[in-house]
Amino acid sequence: GLFKLRYLQKLNLENCYLYGEIPSSLGNLSHLTKLNLVSNRFVGQVPNSIGNLTHLRHLDLSENTLSGAIPTSFTNLTELFMLDLHDNYFESELPPHMSGLRNLQTFAVSGNSFFGPFPTSLFTISSLIVLNLGDNKFDGAIPESISKFSNLKAISLTNNNFIGLIPKSVSHLLKLVVLDLSYNKMEGIVPGCLSRLSVLSLSYNSFSSIGESLEVSDRAQMRVLSLESNSFQGPFPRWICKLRSLELLDMSNNSFSGSIPSCLRNATNNLERLILHNNNFSGILPDMFVGATTLKTLDVRRNQLEGRLPKSLINCKVMKLLNVESNNFKDKFPSWLGSVSSLNVVILRSNQFYGSLYHRHVALGFRNLKVIDVSHNNFTGALPTFYFSKWRDMATSNALDYDMYMEDYISHMGNYQDSMDMVHKGVETEFEGVRKDFTAIDFSENKFYGKIPESIGYLKELCVLNLSGNAFTSNIPPSLVHLRNLEALDLSRNQLTGQIPQDLGTLSFLSVINFSHNNLEGPLPRGTQFQSQNCSSFMDNLKLYGLDEICGKPHVPNLIPQEPEELSESKE
Repeated sequence: GLFKLRYLQKLNLENCYLYGEIPSSLGNLSHLTKLNLVSNRFVGQVPNSIGNLTHLRHLDLSENTLSGAIPTSFTNLTELFMLDLHDNYFESELPPHMSGLRNLQTFAVSGNSFFGPFPTSLFTISSLIVLNLGDNKFDGAIPESISKFSNLKAISLTNNNFIGLIPKSVSHLLKLVVLDLSYNKMEGIVPGCLSRLSVLSLSYNSFSSIGESLEVSDRAQMRVLSLESNSFQGPFPRWICKLRSLELLDMSNNSFSGSIPSCLRNATNNLERLILHNNNFSGILPDMFVGATTLKTLDVRRNQLEGRLPKSLINCKVMKLLNVESNNFKDKFPSWLGSVSSLNVVILRSNQFYGSLYHRHVALGFRNLKVIDVSHNNFTGALPTFYFSKWRDMATSNALDYDMYMEDYISHMGNYQDSMDMVHKGVETEFEGVRKDFTAIDFSENKFYGKIPESIGYLKELCVLNLSGNAFTSNIPPSLVHLRNLEALDLSRNQLTGQIPQDLGTLSFLSVINFSHNNLEGPLPRGTQFQSQNCSSFMDNLKLYGLDEICGKPHVPNLIPQEPEELSESKE
């Protein structure tokens, strides 16, 4: 039936759960101008008969399981405007007969196994506007003759094996707005002329420096600049300050040094992500966020920044992630950020922050916090019993398991994901994108004292709690038993007394526990969660007993003669 419709012009079978080989009788539909077979389960080679569809202008075979090579008969498709073969299993060099597709404007073959040098046969197709060769196995240098793509607006060569320099002739591609060279093996100097693009992604290469751009005007339209994970060094390129349309700036994992210039405030009005982590930036973080009302992520961890956090951050009313870990900031706890109700992640770890977290005349705020890490600082003071009572998002679940709160940033040629480092279950772990049901509190390695606030029990969605290395005293709060999602609990190296609440043995997700180096006493809770721990998790609690199965030898508590009778009663 279908293949007898000789005058059919458009056929859309997208996502129809079709499988098997593409039927060669499709070639009978000689008047087709559009053929869409996206997201099916077609296998095998594309039939040569597709070359009979000489009126075809739009051919989309993407997201199938097609293999082999592009048929030579495609040279007949001279009216083709768009050819999309992405996410299949094609494995060959791009054939020279592709040069016959003289009207082609969009050519996308990403996510296959095409190999060989840059396909110079495409240079004869002067009509090309979008070229996506990403996620293949192309190699060698990008030729200077790339300038023949005089109408090209977007090119993605991401995740191949290209080497060498960016050709100087790229400056002749006057219509180019998107260039993605990420995840290759390229090196050398980045031409300054690329500052006129809208999207420039050079991440995960070995580029060493950026040519000073003389072309950046106040009308520059760059929205995405990703320089992540290269070998860049030297000072912050000041021409970036002129990019007033910038939405994403990622300079992380390089060797940039010197100060962050205050002129960067000129580029913050549309900025959503400012990612500068793992460099050698020093000096203060400029007070440059007055106009940064769209900023969602500020990540400057692992630099040598010092001084105070800039108060202008309070203007970042949609900020979700603030990460200043592993710098030399010396400041009080930024309780004034509690009014930024969008904040999900605050990481101040490994700095020189000091003072109390709680101030009587300052509202607690931070209602939507999901992760807070203030470990390895000089914080001190007691936390009132109600301290955690307002942290709403750790107390209630209102999200689907797989929603992300460190979300993707969707750019023209792909996506970008926030990340953070945390000690999780005793191991330093990098998180890229975090499920909405993951929550964590790390107050370890400070000088907190007094009781652990009973209100910790309100945080029923809490996954990780680390209060180790402080001076907390008194009993472990019984309210911990309400933390039914708790996976890791570390209260070690404090001055806690009394018994471990027996009901903690019923927390079924609890897999990492550490109560060592306290003054705890009495029986260990029953339950596999406790019995499966290492002996070291309970060491140096001289009056704690019930460790025989865990430690492999009798653990005799240091008791006075009258105590065994009392303890045997408590076991009843």
